[in-house]
Amino acid sequence: MKRYLLSAILTFSSFGFLFAQQVVFEEYDLDNGLHVILHQDNSAPVVTTSVMYHVGSKDENPEKTGFAHFFEHLLFEGTKNIKRGEWDKIVSSVGGGNNANTFLDRTYYYETFPSNSLETGLWLESERLMHPIIGQIGVDTQKEVVQEERRSRVDNSPYGAFFEVLLKNLYTKHPYRWGVIGSMDHIASATLDDFKKFNETFYVPNNAVLVVAGDIDSAKTKSMIQDYFGPIPRGADIKRTTIIEDPIVNTKKAVHYDSNIQIPAILLAYRTPGQAEREAYVVDMISTYLSDGESSKLYKKLVDEKKIALQIFSVPINAEDYSCYVVGGLPVGENSIQDIKNEIDAEILKIQSELISEKDYQKLQNKFENNFVNANSSISGIANSLAENYMLRDNTNLINTEIEIYRSITREEIMEVAKKYLKVNQRVELEYLPEQNEAN
Repeated sequence: MKRYLLSAILTFSSFGFLFAQQVVFEEYDLDNGLHVILHQDNSAPVVTTSVMYHVGSKDENPEKTGFAHFFEHLLFEGTKNIKRGEWDKIVSSVGGGNNANTFLDRTYYYETFPSNSLETGLWLESERLMHPIIGQIGVDTQKEVVQEERRSRVDNSPYGAFFEVLLKNLYTKHPYRWGVIGSMDHIASATLDDFKKFNETFYVPNNAVLVVAGDIDSAKTKSMIQDYFGPIPRGADIKRTTIIEDPIVNTKKAVHYDSNIQIPAILLAYRTPGQAEREAYVVDMISTYLSDGESSKLYKKLVDEKKIALQIFSVPINAEDYSCYVVGGLPVGENSIQDIKNEIDAEILKIQSELISEKDYQKLQNKFENNFVNANSSISGIANSLAENYMLRDNTNLINTEIEIYRSITREEIMEVAKKYLKVNQRVELEYLPEQNEAN
């Protein structure tokens, strides 16, 4: 009896947290254009300092791709006040951890420390912004690092090139058409001046957001931020051109051969609205319903029941200007990629022609409620959400209200958006084949 009572209490508590969760934050701008977001939570002695720059692969010259990802590495090389190789040592010496990542629209650097090392984090990120050393030694070192990363993650990794192949078929005009890691030829041939110019253009305070989240005193933190970031000069305003893709009106078929695989794969990719648009949230729910995990419709049908697929997977690519929904699978035994495509099409047709069940709809809602809580269950997760919502969705408070968008989406809306975007003639069909099939 006590066991069931405890379970009930925990269940009630979790729902109370689910619906009462509120992230309190403050945001303001420095004179140099740096946007600052502060979130004070003194429940644990931990703090995250992070800077997101509004620069990703889409901001690159088509003849000089891979620069944003290259800078993810290069800006750990050191500064005028931090010697080469010392960055990670400084972070670890005070019990912290740090990392960075790059995508189509942004680059993100962050550190998480015991809160008594907040000033160290602010100093590090201000140094990265104000005093980076873009030198030949660092450039040459990181060229080797990035080349090895491409070999291990793309060129020599099973199915590693699918992202690049899909992008170049989904987009013909927009700079999303090349992969984030870029061309190794472009990186190899780039000059030191090329890298310096890229840094001077994009890594400026008026193209960035600083987030400090965790065990802080807001007033003292503001004072430190002013001391470390206030003197950094504002950069030139960045001019961006909005590039509109022509709609896909006929199915685009692509084939890629990979010597690293033995099992073929089929990938179906649909171009969808930018991540801030309401319809992008609906597509997110469709993706989850159809192909996210072992409880999804496609996995249960093709893997568990019919046993024609070894795996079913989805790759939602959410980005600022356009997003895309990618669904695919690997056949098992004598089954073919055509068999998998037929089954996927049947399930998509079903969601386009009839409402999903009330039971499935409630299951979807529960899953998104859970995802919402988990995304903001850590200080580092909160920092990331605050930065992305401000920079890529133009609404920092989505950290508190985004779940309301999912709650408001109806079964009818799911059906209509599926009809609108998941059309056979509006997609890319990529057959990803073992290399020995090339002669067939």
